[in-house]
Amino acid sequence: MKSLDIAPNCFTFPIVIKSCGKSDALLEGEEIHCVLVKDGFRANPFVGTTLIEMYAGLGVIRAAYKVFSEMFERNVVAWTAMINGYILCRDMVSAQRFFDLAPERDIVLWNTVISGYIELGNMVKAQKLFNDMPKQDVMSWNTMLNGYASNGNVEACERLFEEMPERNIFSWNGLIGGYARNGCFFEVLQSFKRMLIESDVLPNDATLVSVLSSCARLGALDLGKWVHVYAENIGYKRNVYVGNALIDILAMHGRGTDALNLFGQMKSSGEKPDGITFIGILCACSHLGLVEDGFLYFHSMVDDYLIVPQIEHYGCMVDLLARAGLLDRLLTL
Repeated sequence: MKSLDIAPNCFTFPIVIKSCGKSDALLEGEEIHCVLVKDGFRANPFVGTTLIEMYAGLGVIRAAYKVFSEMFERNVVAWTAMINGYILCRDMVSAQRFFDLAPERDIVLWNTVISGYIELGNMVKAQKLFNDMPKQDVMSWNTMLNGYASNGNVEACERLFEEMPERNIFSWNGLIGGYARNGCFFEVLQSFKRMLIESDVLPNDATLVSVLSSCARLGALDLGKWVHVYAENIGYKRNVYVGNALIDILAMHGRGTDALNLFGQMKSSGEKPDGITFIGILCACSHLGLVEDGFLYFHSMVDDYLIVPQIEHYGCMVDLLARAGLLDRLLTL
């Protein structure tokens, strides 16, 4: 672009700066910073905000603050970027100080700071900030809901869910996912049934994965099959995460042949299996005593899908060979 004498503008620089941030290219980002200052874009708030995000994302918070302090026009987006930078560095003291100084606070900024406290496990501060919000939208409620769930406070999660004035699919997923993360698998199924009865919300990927995984843990194979059929009836297009959950159910409960057939369907429909998929497949081979097939799937995982075997994959192979009395073949892996 520069070799063609085409001058970059305020839209060009942010794209390149974001690419530097995503590529961990700090040196190149600093070079772009020098170019844009020389070209007179230092005062542009869009460019400045992107620079703050890049430096903060790469852990160079002092450089981010320098850009922020040199900006002539600091809108709420710039303040949010700077505060989020401190949150990324786990410096909630500075984040709170800047939040207190911010001349304007929109719903995104409030939620950003609340999320920062949640990530540090400080639900007391998060709840206080939530209570102080002049206006709470469904995203704010969902943020708190997921916060209590991720910090293991299922009772607070339940209480907050019941208090919500409005719920969307992310609200239901917050409750259902919270139960799943904390081992409350029966409650996952109860909440899913309640969602279908009480609301017009349709499940998405996250809902189905949580529900199907809970079916697997509880041995509720029939319910898992019903959920699968229901999802297809409402037009849901299967993806690898839901496929993994279905394979997990089948493999764990003696339906290894069905698990392998489903795997074949996934591949035929163009879905790319991941490492979790192969754990279920190797488990199915183990239960069925399919030693040679197990080896074929293991080598296909490595050679065809370039998946690096983890301890779980080796564990499945050990189980497969131990059941068949062929542990000496471990050396061929």
